[in-house]
Amino acid sequence: MWKSVTAAALSVAIVATGAEVLSNQPKTVDAAETAAEQTKAASIYIAPIDRAEFLAGAKFDFRVELNDLASDPGSVSIKINGKEASDVFGKPYEKTSTDKSREFTVRDVAFSVPGTYTVSVRAGSLSKTVKYTVNAADASGAKAKNVILFVGDGMAFSNVTMTRILSKGLTEGKYNGLLEVDKFDQRAVVTTSGMDSLVTDSANSASAYNTGHKSAVNGLGIYPDNTASSLDDPKVETLAEMLKRSRGMSVGVVSTSEIEDATPAAVVSHTRRRSDKPEIAEMLYKLQPEVILGGGSAYFLPQSTPGSKRKDDKDLIGDFEKSGYTFADSATSLKAAPADKKLLGLFHTGDMNVYYDRSTKNKDALKSFTDQPNLWDMTQKAIDVLSQNENGFFLMVEGASVDKQLHTMDWERSTYDAIEMDKAVGVARKFAEKNGDTLIVVTADHSHSASIAGTYWEGDGKSGREAVRTYEAAKFPDYVDANKDGFPDSPDVSRKLAVVFGATPDYYEDYKFSKVPTVPAVDSDGVYIANPASLSNPDDPNKDRFLHTGTLNPKTDSQEVHTADDVPLMAYGPGSEYFQGTMDNTEVFFGMVNSLGLNLTGAKADTKKWVNVRDFANLLGGTVKKNDSTNKVSITVNGQTLVLNLTSGQASKNNKIVKLEFKLDADGQVVATSSSLLAALG
Repeated sequence: MWKSVTAAALSVAIVATGAEVLSNQPKTVDAAETAAEQTKAASIYIAPIDRAEFLAGAKFDFRVELNDLASDPGSVSIKINGKEASDVFGKPYEKTSTDKSREFTVRDVAFSVPGTYTVSVRAGSLSKTVKYTVNAADASGAKAKNVILFVGDGMAFSNVTMTRILSKGLTEGKYNGLLEVDKFDQRAVVTTSGMDSLVTDSANSASAYNTGHKSAVNGLGIYPDNTASSLDDPKVETLAEMLKRSRGMSVGVVSTSEIEDATPAAVVSHTRRRSDKPEIAEMLYKLQPEVILGGGSAYFLPQSTPGSKRKDDKDLIGDFEKSGYTFADSATSLKAAPADKKLLGLFHTGDMNVYYDRSTKNKDALKSFTDQPNLWDMTQKAIDVLSQNENGFFLMVEGASVDKQLHTMDWERSTYDAIEMDKAVGVARKFAEKNGDTLIVVTADHSHSASIAGTYWEGDGKSGREAVRTYEAAKFPDYVDANKDGFPDSPDVSRKLAVVFGATPDYYEDYKFSKVPTVPAVDSDGVYIANPASLSNPDDPNKDRFLHTGTLNPKTDSQEVHTADDVPLMAYGPGSEYFQGTMDNTEVFFGMVNSLGLNLTGAKADTKKWVNVRDFANLLGGTVKKNDSTNKVSITVNGQTLVLNLTSGQASKNNKIVKLEFKLDADGQVVATSSSLLAALG
């Protein structure tokens, strides 16, 4: 028998704002795990990690740790391409140590020359090698002046399908229309794992988009280190920081969550702990994006103000206003805000309410926050302000509660928020089509375990699992959009989608829309059990027909969790052709910088056409041979032989020096300009 839920437990089960509710239970550590921790072997940790990729000129912190030392390893050698790392960076190490570790850190450095870099560390019997690739942005082709990144938080492929079904509907198996994201030319699949875990959270996945680097769960703009502080970990520069310092571009951050939450925070932040929200609010002030719109005013208000979550008297709203920002706290004041001034808009002390509750004026959910803007109006206002800058802009827009409502398995509220974000994409698309100089990227940071099994219909008297209809019995859902606004007039219809979840606690599902967002499970004596408050009739004596047995640990997990499934990406505009096939999430960053042709080093763009000499020779039926002892490469084509001296940088034919432009590329392959190669062989 399931344990009964007390009235007190039910009273805390309602989540009025639709905010994400995360389990915060202490980890149970058994004796074996404790023993393993105590017997860890000494190791070397290098940050950035192996296979990290950099944009040439992007700033980062370099750190080497010798961890779990049983004794002093003696001398330590840290070299990059055979040279002492501190000499390569032109800065001395910050050296620290504990009784079991030694650390070597160099902060605020960069690789200015594209290519491959090998980091080799030796300390006594310990050794480790990692390799980096440093890239220059593609300077060829049409370039974007602006980039708009949309993140549908947690928006899996199945969520896009749910959104299309509810927004457009089907007739005899064909959709009656397409979403804005469906109309984008370029599509790709993105993998989302972080450096420390198969399944990511929103912080390190959003960080990958904004920096081009992996991070760890809860990390923002950093590589983790071995210190207790969350604010001293090795930093990697964000795209927003690069654009402001190198081009004077404007930056916008728009979200329906707290503006200090993981995804919006990733635009500006450097912290190991995404919960450092007071500090993240200060990081927003330090960078000063020209537009900041979302929830989370509690971390901007001094502690003396009701609703504040700060522990000091800093008045960040006042500080922003002194720095020339217009402040808006409602949809009305947002609409009235001028386009020629920087803009700070905070519309809730916590996460903004979800679209369904905002649009229906659901007072039980909204409480006192009855005048919150929708996401497409926030997006339009952000574009109006940011587009004043002739240098261009970068705008990140997040549909946050797509994710937050999937955690509570309120997939209908989640889908309404996905439709809202799709409308915001339409606003951006209209701007991009008019100006022809804006790249739009739409993607998700991770996936969820939701899927569409068929439909749910109680028309023949069945209910619960018996009313889930599959295959031909599913027919089609009967959502109605009489006013043609793209949203179903009501989520409660006679035949609705049967959405099922794969990674959950125990929960009830009666397929009736909840009056307010409600958590799926509640704590009962240290175990999470299904929450009857999520049912339309919590006192139903036969409510177990709606019970779904969970798949997660009932002692630690109170809600549905992220999954490792790949996520969709759609792109439109200059540079969108980069986005195709299967991509790592860090590659999305490089797609955006390529579209902008971002040059952080001041080096003259290389517009020459370089070809791989081996591929060139093979194409013409020739051969290429390398003599490692002399460091020379011989190219023979049609009886003509060129000898490339990789040491001197000179080329010869018939023992006479000839003019040939050649070099090693980032992969160590010999390349030459096609025009000089043809001339030399001619």
